[in-house]
Amino acid sequence: MTNFSQDELLKMYQLMVTIRRFEDRLYQLFLQGLVPGTLHQYQGQEAVAVGVCSALQPADIIFSTHRPVGHGVAKGMSLKSIAAEIMGKADGCAGGKGGQMHLTDVSVGMMPSNAIVGANIPIATGAAIGFMLRGEERVSISFFGDGAANIGAFHEGINLAAVKNAPVVFVCENNQYAASTHISLTMKIENVADRAESYGIPGVIVDGMDVMAVRETAEKAVERARRGGGPTLIEAKTYRFMGHSRGDPGKYRNEEELSEWRSRDPIPKYRAYLEAQGIDPLTLASLEESVDERIDEAVEHALAAPEPDASETYLNVYAERRK
Repeated sequence: MTNFSQDELLKMYQLMVTIRRFEDRLYQLFLQGLVPGTLHQYQGQEAVAVGVCSALQPADIIFSTHRPVGHGVAKGMSLKSIAAEIMGKADGCAGGKGGQMHLTDVSVGMMPSNAIVGANIPIATGAAIGFMLRGEERVSISFFGDGAANIGAFHEGINLAAVKNAPVVFVCENNQYAASTHISLTMKIENVADRAESYGIPGVIVDGMDVMAVRETAEKAVERARRGGGPTLIEAKTYRFMGHSRGDPGKYRNEEELSEWRSRDPIPKYRAYLEAQGIDPLTLASLEESVDERIDEAVEHALAAPEPDASETYLNVYAERRK
């Protein structure tokens, strides 16, 4: 048995199931024409968001990407506020102005997600340096994909964090594809985590389809950062089951590859682990039913929510000028 309580283990399962089923439901809403724009979905990567966020304290903050629903749910965002935002409604977390790629709830530590690839890396570093300057024992997390590991912000942000010994953990969700380009076509080295050595910080590779492995890896990195040990680069080897966005059928991947990764689906894998730990399958089934109920409530709320008033179009576009 692990050192985690049964409640902790069940909470992680609940979050993973919530992310998967919520994303599936959002896709159905998209097909019904109820989602303006597109969706960048997280199915398959749930173990990373849940494993990392479950290792954090409430005051810790995370910075997400253009695929933010999983991160937001794992950090404690309201499903109602997410659903309403994705449908462009006034009750959304950003008033319906941000859409799926710009989710935020600072009250739970979900900083505004950033649709620009890799752009949150130096921002997360800056936030962590701010914690240091204020004497706060808080940690900043930067989530990004393998594609972001090849842009300048990756190198600049991580190098600065290393130099300043900042309390930040960089989490590369290596889902093998930057949009439609396989990582083997963009990097000569095999692992993103190997780059950590050039910055003088730890680089750790973890199975991103195993939530317990991610949780244990994240706990060590977070604790190291919190006690002043500096940043860690975690590379979670994972896979997205959907295309890059809803306009992408993912034909650049063959069925054999998809089948192999789906056989490692993190949710049934973790469910089997819980049952092996003696947790009653009926308990898990009941938890899944409660998840479905919460998703139904969130969608119903979003469908009934009002549209933003036209008078609010230019509100919060510019910062108020200080007198």
